[in-house]
Amino acid sequence: MASSSKKVCVVGAGVSGLVSARELLREGHDVTVMEQSSGVGGQWLYDPRTDAGDPLGVAGVASSIYASLRLNTPRESMGFSDFPFVYPSTGGDARRYPGHAEFLRYIRGFCDAFGLMDVVRLNTKVLDVGLLAPRGRDDGGGTRWTVRCSSRRGDCEGEVVTTEETFDAVVVAIGQFTQPRLPTINGMDKWSRRQLHSHSYRAPDSFQDQVVVVVGCQSSGVDIALELCTVARDVHISVKSVDDDGAIFPGMRKAVSRRHNLHLHLQIECLCEDGQVTFADGSCVVADSIIYCTGYDYSFPFLDTGGLVTVDDNRVGPLFEHTFPPALAPALSFVGIPKRVVVPRFYETQARWVAQVLSGRRTLPSSEEMMRWAEEYHRAREMAGMPKRFTHEFFGDYDFCDEFGEKHCGFPRLESWKKELRWASMARQRGDGSETFRDVYHDSDLVREGLQAQGWPAGSQQHK
Repeated sequence: MASSSKKVCVVGAGVSGLVSARELLREGHDVTVMEQSSGVGGQWLYDPRTDAGDPLGVAGVASSIYASLRLNTPRESMGFSDFPFVYPSTGGDARRYPGHAEFLRYIRGFCDAFGLMDVVRLNTKVLDVGLLAPRGRDDGGGTRWTVRCSSRRGDCEGEVVTTEETFDAVVVAIGQFTQPRLPTINGMDKWSRRQLHSHSYRAPDSFQDQVVVVVGCQSSGVDIALELCTVARDVHISVKSVDDDGAIFPGMRKAVSRRHNLHLHLQIECLCEDGQVTFADGSCVVADSIIYCTGYDYSFPFLDTGGLVTVDDNRVGPLFEHTFPPALAPALSFVGIPKRVVVPRFYETQARWVAQVLSGRRTLPSSEEMMRWAEEYHRAREMAGMPKRFTHEFFGDYDFCDEFGEKHCGFPRLESWKKELRWASMARQRGDGSETFRDVYHDSDLVREGLQAQGWPAGSQQHK
């Protein structure tokens, strides 16, 4: 039993929000999850609508999922620690790298298995989260929060009601993919043709016979560019460097060589009102559309901390271990900030730590020590040449994920065979298998033994 039960608001019912709710409930807390959409799943709740009124995608629809999206991580390593993402016995998507609808079914199954819908309020948008009492932990953790939200009664045409409620703690778990990041390009504001962020891309049909420029060549840029090749007259990919493996997957160079209508260019130099796009290598094309696959920024417009938590060049801070703001801990926490970690397990680890700190099972260092940790962490990253915008990126560092879990809540390490499965997947994706890594693979002996020991089907025989 928890030594101290708190009334906790979780903002968001995606993967990080739902696992936060599960861990908080296990620690005996009184939990309310507020979700602006009509269902759970967060990003994985596919919405065919786009931000039509703002195609650069800074308002309206929350989900960034496009119709053809498939996981780029093997399902055997994509589950929570005690709720595996198993292959469907009948129906469903039985591929190792299934489509987004299959993962949404998994999230809903997780929600049902742990009775989480009892604490989720759908169609409820958080408008403002503000401090109610003076900050600090000297008063026994007396910091409290007022949460103001709007909820819609009945169907989508129902009455909107605004309410306020007080909570002992707030867990921010809204994900990473709702605020599109856009580049700064000369002439971008005057270019008269179609521009959109990948946040607003759903299907290739509307690009039939067009000349399309895709800016960026990471996971979404690769998927979208290859899909557009099936309908567009020409697809031009713009990257910072055609030789840097960090800017473009090596396998994409082969994809370009195999397609007459797929082309690589350096980054865009300028856009002209007549539709001309000029690249840094001196080449130019007249394009019908530009799609910016340029990532996302963290954004918490509802959160009022009086400047104690800020977002600066995509660094959320200061945060102790990417989770607790020193001046407001433990009454405020963030679950789901780190990128390129083992998802969803890492967020499960964060959630368990937060829940146990709130219940008194575990303690945090002093606010001064937590601030010192954040400062030293930032200094070390800067000395290593890491740009500020990558503060929360870990580039598949599984040792970090394991050590984080062991240190903060005794979380089990990821099995070696799952690490190898993920490493092999990433190597194929970044290497020659950019187009086929989801469907053509051969498991190592270690992976096959791990699959067999835990009752998984022999993946390499089923989906080679």
